[in-house]
Amino acid sequence: MGKRSWWLWWMVVAVGVVGVAAIGTRSGAGEGEGEGKVKVLEPLVTRIAFGSCANQSDPQPIWNAIIDFDPQVFIWLGDNVYGDVKRPFKLFGKERTVGPWKNAPRFIPSPPKELESRYQKAKSNPGYSRLRQTTQVVGTWDDHDYGLNDAGKEFGGKITNQKLLLDFLDEPQDSPRRKQEGVYTSYMFGPVGRQIKVVLLDTRYHRDPLRSDGSVLGSSQWTWLEKELNGPKSAITIIGSSVQVISNLSATTSPLFSLESWGRFPKERNRLFKLIADTKREGVFFISGDVHYGEISRYDCSIGYPVYDVTSSGLTQAVEKAVPHVFSLLVRFVAWLTPTTMRVISKNCRFRSCTYGQPNFGAIEIVWSTTPVTLKLEVRDIKGYPVTGVKFPLVELQSRGLMPSVKAGEYRRHCSLEVNLPWMIKYRLAILFYCSVSVLLLAMIGLAYAATLAFRLFLHKCKLD
Repeated sequence: MGKRSWWLWWMVVAVGVVGVAAIGTRSGAGEGEGEGKVKVLEPLVTRIAFGSCANQSDPQPIWNAIIDFDPQVFIWLGDNVYGDVKRPFKLFGKERTVGPWKNAPRFIPSPPKELESRYQKAKSNPGYSRLRQTTQVVGTWDDHDYGLNDAGKEFGGKITNQKLLLDFLDEPQDSPRRKQEGVYTSYMFGPVGRQIKVVLLDTRYHRDPLRSDGSVLGSSQWTWLEKELNGPKSAITIIGSSVQVISNLSATTSPLFSLESWGRFPKERNRLFKLIADTKREGVFFISGDVHYGEISRYDCSIGYPVYDVTSSGLTQAVEKAVPHVFSLLVRFVAWLTPTTMRVISKNCRFRSCTYGQPNFGAIEIVWSTTPVTLKLEVRDIKGYPVTGVKFPLVELQSRGLMPSVKAGEYRRHCSLEVNLPWMIKYRLAILFYCSVSVLLLAMIGLAYAATLAFRLFLHKCKLD
């Protein structure tokens, strides 16, 4: 061969190797799949994005910011579409969907064909389509794409809807996820020594009713999770849960309103923390969605080292979008006033509460080139700017031997649970609300009395005249 022929031959070989590597990167197979196959190359993963709560009928400009972040992996954390039907807010009438005399459900499931069309609409979104061309997409579900708001194991449409979710995620037809009960799975990214394990939980398929303190994962998923955490070690382990793991704001917002979280199943949450500690898994943190705002929580008294939960919610759905713009400041004030023991508070937050109630996505950056390795966890806005975040060396997520503890009646931030706060602090939001309503009612009664008195004086004066 001439020099030109040799040069062309080596170009063909190089392109072939790169092509095989790219196919291996985009395979999307769970960790247990593909055993026995030769892996040509496992690219180093340095950027992961994640998000939740994306209404397929709403504009989704946030994909531009996610694409600019250039993640190698994107993780759906649920409510990937809104597949159930939200009925009108009716306090009175024949069918009352809210209030103490409610007699009809506020949410009803969509027929499978309708849910499938909503997935197709979401998948054809131009921004999301662009992301899928360059990024490996994986994910789990939450209640609205599971099929019904706040639903658990009792929901009858879960088998059909599981297939629709996996089709949306381009799950291979021979994937174990298509044969098991639930969509839980795991992935391993990166070369040996710099591997990132992603564990995605299913908090719907087997979940017992709210307020039951029953199971979140079910026995089969617990067995699987124990095997996963006892499996090959990784530098980082990301556990994705559709609902928050660490924060339990329902303990401080009730009786006004409640949010779904692991904190409402305290036995299950303790079991989760104990499993991580018993398996001596290091480099673990959580990512979550569901609540329609972004925040970062930290718990220091659970597994032997600080564990973070980065909540990003949502890509389109957010609390400040649900109210008129003039009430945005009120929403931020309530967020600041609501007691929390786990939220990470810093001067770098966009707002004083260190929550973010506008559309957002989660961003994970790993700087492998530094010594020690540095981890950056952020919630970013629709333009890609951080609104809250933490940055720390990866060695911080390693067991320190002794686990901090809190004595009865003692308060320690990032250690004391919200449910154990003094009642005056725990219920201050409800106290303020009911006091405000009482003052408003008294003011209205006072105005009505003053108006009645003035009218009677006017009539009396008219008679005298």
